[in-house]
Amino acid sequence: MQRGAVAKRVLDIAASATGLVVFSPLLIGLSVAIKAHDGGPVLYASRRVGKDGRAFLLYKFRTMIVDADKQGPGITTARDRRITNVGLWLRRFKLDELPQLWNVLKGEMSLVGPRPEDPRYVAHYTPEQRQVLAVRPGITGTASLAYRREERLLHDADWESRYLNEIMPAKLALELDYLRRRTLWTDVGLILRTVGVLFKHEDQ
Repeated sequence: MQRGAVAKRVLDIAASATGLVVFSPLLIGLSVAIKAHDGGPVLYASRRVGKDGRAFLLYKFRTMIVDADKQGPGITTARDRRITNVGLWLRRFKLDELPQLWNVLKGEMSLVGPRPEDPRYVAHYTPEQRQVLAVRPGITGTASLAYRREERLLHDADWESRYLNEIMPAKLALELDYLRRRTLWTDVGLILRTVGVLFKHEDQ
């Protein structure tokens, strides 16, 4: 493992472990709120493709109704009625992503990296696009920031075609550019940018 990769992994372990401890009261509070809202599961686990094409379960706080995946598309679209009232608030501040600190600690993800994709869509990757699978996927990254309100772009009946032909290729182009220039310091910068955008007005 190269020195830069070692430093990145050390940062991931230190930050994710610290985050799980520091945010434990918040994690407990959010868990109680989700459970109290409709009595359903607190966490939602979805199958994603990680480093070297290995599948893993990505964890999020559940923001949709129970069995939402059986009642609609796998991608959240604009004005998706499956999102709960608690889920809307969690998504607004990206708090639903906090359980992924556990994925980072386990080594399945990194704090910064290409966003992990559903296997159904990875099957459409070109050989060049599959280069994003050479690294651990991230909680945040260049594409995550650029498309943080992605669901607003998926508002018509042809949402999946638009995602496959326009949005996904654009996101992967950003991820590939990130891979070409990434350093520990660019990762730190992306983490700081992520923290900053969370407190911006939703329309910004």
